[in-house]
Amino acid sequence: MSASAHQRISNLAALTAVHRAFHWLHLHQPQVRRWLLEMVRIAAPPFGEQPRAAWFLERFRSLGLANVHLDDEGNALAELAPEGDSDSASPVILLSAHLDTVFPAGTPCEPIERTDSSRIHGPGVCDNAAGLSALLALAAALRHARINPPATILFAANVGEEGEGDLRGMRHLFQHGPYRGRIAAAIALEGSGTAVVTRALGSLRFRFTVAGPGGHSWSDAGTPNPILLLSRALTAISDLPLPSAPLTTLNVGFISGGTSVNSIPSSASALIELRSSEAHPLHQAAVEIRRLADEAVAPFASTPHPPTLLLEPIGDRPAAALSNDSSLISTLRAVDRHLNLNTELRLGSTDANLPLSLGVPALAIGTGGTGGGIHTLEEWYDPNGREIALRRILLLLLASTQIAPQLALEWSAAGSDAAVPREP
Repeated sequence: MSASAHQRISNLAALTAVHRAFHWLHLHQPQVRRWLLEMVRIAAPPFGEQPRAAWFLERFRSLGLANVHLDDEGNALAELAPEGDSDSASPVILLSAHLDTVFPAGTPCEPIERTDSSRIHGPGVCDNAAGLSALLALAAALRHARINPPATILFAANVGEEGEGDLRGMRHLFQHGPYRGRIAAAIALEGSGTAVVTRALGSLRFRFTVAGPGGHSWSDAGTPNPILLLSRALTAISDLPLPSAPLTTLNVGFISGGTSVNSIPSSASALIELRSSEAHPLHQAAVEIRRLADEAVAPFASTPHPPTLLLEPIGDRPAAALSNDSSLISTLRAVDRHLNLNTELRLGSTDANLPLSLGVPALAIGTGGTGGGIHTLEEWYDPNGREIALRRILLLLLASTQIAPQLALEWSAAGSDAAVPREP
């Protein structure tokens, strides 16, 4: 942490307008809780975030944010821009929280409040209704305080963070949308607590399918059986040696195929995931998985109806890391020193993966309170005591707008045209 960063945060925290924003956060925690309860009731399964996105557009408009709109990928966006700024190429700071949950359509999503505690129970209540409610709270506090930031803040309730969403909301913002090339830094609001993710855990995901003609279990006996071939391949893949430094893991999370006990199936599929903190072991393991899959069906290549194999990429979350020399980390440490907080930096898989892989300074940060049961039907969140975490994010956000040109230069030096690797 530099002395200049510490002085900048001290000066910022002393401003009357910032104190007005803090005061709003202090007085309006009941309102933030009501927003959280309301959004949890709106289902947001993967690729089904539209109703919740529409709700966010209404909230953004009611707060008086500018340029409220839905982009081509379904992200709900709004701006808080400097007065008189009409430069469509000026740098912006992205503050985001993902709309989607891991739960499929039809999952009951009515939140349950306990009378004996401040806990709220419900699917997605922590991941990521906690982050989404923080996004609204920060926007509301800034508007109430009439803060005129030196650089545009782009608020995004984005789609596609979970599972097979494959960071599609972030990919659009950084690679295809009109803000491409303008985002100088990105702060993703993620769940409870105060941990900060600055190292992006990468993953490659595949749908592995073996197909054949199928048939009757007796009269077509001898026809290649896709379930048995898939099982043979998965057994070989499970024995694949993977590095421990960096730690690289493999998981088979879902298997499907077949119709009945007396039918040879026409296809069988499995979902495979690789994870590592570095890109090279991921892609090396993917090559080995392809080889083992080919070997499993090779003995049947000369049969009258040879089986076919498809290893389809369904997810690529790039591994990357925020440099310890980044002004964003220096600013975070200065904020934490001012608030007497510990800076706990972690490895994780979040929306920050995408901008980090492009060289854009980015991190994911907890929004306070406590939570548990993440990704289960027993998920819960307790917003009690989250005010200090929200103050922390507000200071980090405003300080980032002050150094937006510097952050943009860091990104430019890292190579703004860097591509996200997508290898089979």
